[in-house]
Formats: sequence, structure tokens, C-alpha cells
Amino acid sequence: MAVDELDTRILRLLLEQPRTSVREYARILGIARGTLQARLDRMERDGVITGTGPSLSPAALDHPVLAFVHIEVTQGHLDDVGDALAAVPEIVEAFSITGGGDMLARVVGRDNAHLEDVIQKLISLPGVVRTRTEVALRERVPYRLGPLVESLGRAARA
Repeated sequence: MAVDELDTRILRLLLEQPRTSVREYARILGIARGTLQARLDRMERDGVITGTGPSLSPAALDHPVLAFVHIEVTQGHLDDVGDALAAVPEIVEAFSITGGGDMLARVVGRDNAHLEDVIQKLISLPGVVRTRTEVALRERVPYRLGPLVESLGRAARA
């Protein structure tokens, strides 16, 4: 979906002040509440805005160890393995990928021993051939969309 300058202003505000009311957003943006609500509804319908809940920290929930696990899957079992991964609470994301493996899972653990237990559970899943794990040492660029929204705003103004 193409976004215009007003959309990017709205998105930037949502990122910067996620707990503000729609009425206050409209006041800050200098637009009618109905206009803002229509834009928000459209961006939700089009999948630009995918949630409004809080962002949680696994580290603050006593799971500070983060690893990326490449998973090689037996041909024809990608969906089965994906369903099995969804049942493992320590897997916070999983993707089908190209390259070195068939899937990539973002896994959290309480410590290295717990992470090893989770990986052993993954290895034992039907359809999993092998795994390769990379442990994150330090987050260098936190998940963010602000710079992308800014670049879209610049493109919309150009």
C-alpha cells in the first residue's frame, strides 16, 4: 500500500507516542478525528498497522538469552514443522527462508542450559533434519520502523 505524507505523520506519531488517544493524535496532527480514524481503519485493513498492544521484553521476563536457529526440514514437512514450532513457547518467531536452511527461528531462553534444552526439543521434532544455532551477544540495532516511515514520508513529499 502506498502511503502519503499524512499517513507517514500518523505512523510516526503512533511509533513515538503509542499510548495517546485518537482524539489527542488528531489534535496534534491538526486534523479531524473522523479523518484520522478513517486513515487508521484503512491502514489496519491494508495490513500497515498490525497491532496496538504493548511490546514485551523477553529479557525482562527472565529470558535474556537470544538465539537464531536455522532448521533444515525433511522435504514436504515444512508446514508440519511450522505447526510444531508454534507449540514451543520459547520460539518467539519463525520464518521459511532461502539459503542455509529451510526455516529460521528466533528463540529465547533463561540461560544457555535452557537454550540447549529448547534446541534439543527442536531437534527431536518429526521432520527436523538438523539445526544450526547462532547466539546473539548484543543487540546493535533494536527493532524499529521509524527510519523506514521517515524515508516513506520523504518519498511522499518528493
